[in-house]
Amino acid sequence: MSGIGIRRREVTLLPESSRVIVKPFIPGNETRVMTVIGRALALGEEEAEREWETVRAEFDSRHFNLESSLIANYAKVLPSVFTQRPLSRARRLLIGALFSGEYALESAALFNPSIVPHPDQGGLEAGALRFVMSLRATGEGHISSIEFRTGVVPAAGPIAMDPVSRFVALPDLVSDPAYQKRPFIIRLQEMGFENDHANAVLESLPDSFARSALDASLRRVRRETMPATQEMHRTLECIQWLADSNYELEFRPELTMSERVIFPVSANESNGIEDARFVRFVEDDGSALYYATYTAYNGRAILPQLIETKDFLRFRVLTLNGGAVKNKGMALFPRRVGGRYAMLARQDDENLTIMSSDNPHYWSDPQVLLRPAETWESVKVGNCGSPIETEAGWLVITHGVGPMRKYCIGAALLDLQDPTKVIGRLREPLLSPEGTEREGYVPNVVYSCGSLIHGRELILPYAMSDKATAIARVDLDELLAALRK
Repeated sequence: MSGIGIRRREVTLLPESSRVIVKPFIPGNETRVMTVIGRALALGEEEAEREWETVRAEFDSRHFNLESSLIANYAKVLPSVFTQRPLSRARRLLIGALFSGEYALESAALFNPSIVPHPDQGGLEAGALRFVMSLRATGEGHISSIEFRTGVVPAAGPIAMDPVSRFVALPDLVSDPAYQKRPFIIRLQEMGFENDHANAVLESLPDSFARSALDASLRRVRRETMPATQEMHRTLECIQWLADSNYELEFRPELTMSERVIFPVSANESNGIEDARFVRFVEDDGSALYYATYTAYNGRAILPQLIETKDFLRFRVLTLNGGAVKNKGMALFPRRVGGRYAMLARQDDENLTIMSSDNPHYWSDPQVLLRPAETWESVKVGNCGSPIETEAGWLVITHGVGPMRKYCIGAALLDLQDPTKVIGRLREPLLSPEGTEREGYVPNVVYSCGSLIHGRELILPYAMSDKATAIARVDLDELLAALRK
């Protein structure tokens, strides 16, 4: 071990199976859908009312607004409701319940945390810091989502976590989000759809356009293109997919942070939103915006994506462009360096790379920053979140994979003016899995997606074997001294 002063597991967060959302539960076979609906329509009105009341009595207390979720799922099967007579609200709710199910977001794991200063620092004692922690919650089918926790690091004393609500709520999907034309076109070109059909859809749209305008243009091209070729259909489907992958979410402001969950929305993240690395980014003019890079997974392929938010209430989810947007572990620097955005990444599943860009949505030309050097990281090396600025240089918390697929946490120090220059690097792990930390869904793993500095301590949340999360406190001066040796 490194010999640096560390207080491990001051806080431990365990997964909780009782935190559930309502998800659609709709068979893929249309005949089965109609059969289930037929059984519900065959009930008498009093019987339908009684059956709905049974469902409501059992499940209503487990959700903020059960009825709205069931009505939304009823709307998904409405085209298969083969009757023209109006249905009572009780019968519609019962049909919605027949095509719904509860999903326990964190029944399998609550891990891979990142931590940033809370946008609201009011009402604290001098020297205290309020924080937001993001966590990867995983449930049935290994589908991952993003949950949040809050707490305070006091000027002195132990970290205090805020109470966690037993409820969780999904955000509203903004119905008519805006898109920027140039990155939209670049992404289409990267996907191989630089053709007359794409031009016909986009040429009439302004530099910033709404989803409704894009949909109208798609309908026009589909209507006016004769004959309708396979190339045209594939191009329009790709434009639709790209628009679906760039969306906006909004939570109700009365929800506490622990009640908000970002669950997969688009097709490219249908099997999970993984390993969000949040960072508070400060522009040259002093304005701040929170970014998070994450890995979208559809069950077959992964795709790095970007989240933007100012307040953790409204979020923009965006695809990234450029030849370096691949693999996992992109982590944005918290400010511009030399007038440009800077990013850590790992394109080859082995080495940690660095790149810069004039645009936070476009990344190319990575260069290798760190290669595996010690035995404990000899399989591959990556980052554990965004670099942290210190007076000695950019502090990068790293992870390394070694014998028996054991994950350890290390650290490196980069030059403040030129972060392609490595000043120092720990030869031994900062943290290795110990004791019960070794037991979990993936044994022998400690891992983090982001940490922060408070006073002269590094506040380092870390996952334990892809199961639960703990927080460690590291003596910053001892860590920097070890890195500068």
